[in-house]
Amino acid sequence: MDGLYLQPGWRKYRVLALRLPTVSFGAVSAIVTSVGLIVGFGAAGISKPAIIAGLLIIGLADNLTDSLSIHIYQESEKLEQHSALRSTLGNFVTRFVISLSFVILVLAFSSWNTAVLVSAAWGVSLLIGLTWLVAKSRGANVIAEIIKHMTVAALVIAVSRMVGMFISTYVH
Repeated sequence: MDGLYLQPGWRKYRVLALRLPTVSFGAVSAIVTSVGLIVGFGAAGISKPAIIAGLLIIGLADNLTDSLSIHIYQESEKLEQHSALRSTLGNFVTRFVISLSFVILVLAFSSWNTAVLVSAAWGVSLLIGLTWLVAKSRGANVIAEIIKHMTVAALVIAVSRMVGMFISTYVH
């Protein structure tokens, strides 16, 4: 049975009852989008309540849309109904929980700079951990995969910051 386990060879004590492919798409999307939103909105000078609203809207509305898209795609690929539903729910729950973790971080710190730094560190940690799991499961070079994935995430976050700075400077 597929899943994430504590260690190969153990009696398969499950850490997570979902398969890695089920959670990986949603996790990466939630991590990079949340950090990009926090950094971009922060650069634009958006208020903390507006940033929390943005995180929750993305955690719900965008998440539901992506989950429905995944579900319809899987149905079009003639994936068994139960498997498609499990993947859809796994994606939704993964993204929602990760989005909520960023909401909690933003709420937890009164200093906006601290909230941004801690959120970025949390996002980097999650992405590195997920990349490590995926690379190990594929037998790929972990360091190369981490560098590749972090480069793309850094690009997304940098563009988000530039957009926020542009809005702060030119949109009144």
